Amino acid sequence: MQRLVIRGGKRLEGVLPSMGAKNAALPIMAACLLVQGPVTLERVPNLADVRVMISILEFLGAKVTYDPMSTRMEIDATSVNTFHAPYELVKKIHASFDITGPLLARFHQAEVPLPGGCVLGYRGVNFHTDGFQALGANVNLEHGYLIAKADELKGANLLIGRSSVGATKNIMMAACLAKGTTLLENAAREPEVVDLAHFLNHCGAKITGAGSSEIRIEGVTKLHGATHRIVSDRLEAGTWILAGAMTGGNVTVTDVSPSFLTAFLDKLESTGAEIKRDRHSIAVIGPKEVKPVEILTAPFPGFPTDLQPQFVAYLTLANGTSIVTETIFDGRFMYVAELQRMGADITVSDRTAVVKGVQKLTGAPVEAPDIRAGIALVVAGLQAEGETSIGGVEFIDRGYEKPEERLRQLGADVVRIGDTTNLPIGQETSRRA
Repeated sequence: MQRLVIRGGKRLEGVLPSMGAKNAALPIMAACLLVQGPVTLERVPNLADVRVMISILEFLGAKVTYDPMSTRMEIDATSVNTFHAPYELVKKIHASFDITGPLLARFHQAEVPLPGGCVLGYRGVNFHTDGFQALGANVNLEHGYLIAKADELKGANLLIGRSSVGATKNIMMAACLAKGTTLLENAAREPEVVDLAHFLNHCGAKITGAGSSEIRIEGVTKLHGATHRIVSDRLEAGTWILAGAMTGGNVTVTDVSPSFLTAFLDKLESTGAEIKRDRHSIAVIGPKEVKPVEILTAPFPGFPTDLQPQFVAYLTLANGTSIVTETIFDGRFMYVAELQRMGADITVSDRTAVVKGVQKLTGAPVEAPDIRAGIALVVAGLQAEGETSIGGVEFIDRGYEKPEERLRQLGADVVRIGDTTNLPIGQETSRRA
């Protein structure tokens, strides 16, 4: 079992380059199933989830090569010959369900298990199935599988419920090879959705409107290979910015657009942090005193749910009471009990957390219940008095590449201990002398 061990109290300083976004890389890898010919992807992060998606693509018959040092990946799905996805792999990550739309478009059939991944509350696939049915597919849920069949996919006008990111991606991919034009209303506007549209257009798709609430897809007969660079990981960048603020530090994250994090940065400034935004970088100087704020998570361009746990960790040291309301996932506050072990004063009622600031956090053994909750415990441990030992590191590794090394570059005292047999290639064990 692996753990991250942190000795808190170090002021973080320095510059980190942003990495490619996991939440963009995974659907783009899935979209390669639509393409005839080789695809080259650049800036693919070396994460456990990426390894799972590679395994899924290879199971389906794709040829995948990946160099984690150069972050370059080549995928040729020309030889894929099955529309049946393996349960043992799909259950590991929620993004695995992104293969459904491409398989349905390519084979007019798809048999994909319902997805797994982090347990954040109800994450149904009804918006996906509504979209597939609107395109002309017959969809059934049988024995834990979504089974979709269509004689032909045809363009349609449809309203996506709750601005679902997953449904927007899946329906957009399926519609690329549909006959006619598809109009998606109330589409998700996240930068990762936009990046997927850019990739598909590089391959010959005809998609307009990505980044707005209305996306238009004009179906084409085939897609060709292309080279594409994955967009910056705004969630990783926001996490390191918060880590800098948490420790009263001075941290800059480069190669990321501040426009990806406007609502988050505005709220961080409200706490007293000093933020400098350049075209491709974000810098933070942590406040001497953290002011309490109110936060309401929302789809992009609102405050991102995937930065909510880290921000709550930061607010545990505010001078006053903060109110944080979660509107996306009803199970997002599972990490609160672990912060309470460290001395945080947090009360949760339904989807709202009341965070009363305390003088200090103290190190403790804690367990990560999911990706973002895990890194939130890391953020808390950076400023906690004494030593914090964090288990469940396998969750953190799904969304953050070599987090201990990244933080050590900024001056943190953090090491990874334990067995690293199942880590992504290139992630080494660090042990305290």
